[in-house]
Amino acid sequence: MSAFTKAWDESKTLAQAPTNDEKLDLYAYGKIANGEDFSAAKKPGMFDMVNKAKYNRWEKFHSEGVSKADAESKYVALVESLKGKYGTK
Repeated sequence: MSAFTKAWDESKTLAQAPTNDEKLDLYAYGKIANGEDFSAAKKPGMFDMVNKAKYNRWEKFHSEGVSKADAESKYVALVESLKGKYGTK
């Protein structure tokens, strides 16, 4: 099992929900790390605030040039810090 796959599974066992910003980072890094194509993503409507926030964070990291490998390592590091902050079930 890769470090990313392990972190992916561990992110679901946090004892407390992360903040919205932390969730958005997990979402965007996860999308990039899983190799999903941003250019194929459909932009959410302006009243779909949750999906719009997710899309915008993914777009931000994509435009910053975050690679698949970078996203995997950033995801793993973020999950490790969240485990320390919130603990696990």
